[in-house]
Amino acid sequence: MQTLVITVHIIACIFLIIFVLLQSGKEDMGVIFGGGSGSVFGSSGAGGVLSKITAFLAAVFLITSLGYNYLSGNKMGDDSVMLEGDGIVTPAPEFEKPAVPAKTEEPAKKAE
Repeated sequence: MQTLVITVHIIACIFLIIFVLLQSGKEDMGVIFGGGSGSVFGSSGAGGVLSKITAFLAAVFLITSLGYNYLSGNKMGDDSVMLEGDGIVTPAPEFEKPAVPAKTEEPAKKAE
């Protein structure tokens, strides 16, 4: 089942990329980089069809992402890392506190 879901997911990803790239932009800065006004689907474009196909592919992408996550999710079992070992807990080593130098008394100031 996971193989089917991941296969549909990869196909949806590829077609989603293709259909997003086929859509025409608003041609603001795209004209500078050679975007032009020529379109594969004519001057009016195919906004309705491409938008619907893109939305459908985005929904398939979302559903397969969530489906694969559900199918391959973490399943709690007996192979926990916390259960490994012999159960003996060793305490952390205690570090020695650094020695504080003794205070030396300052000689009293002479009154002038």
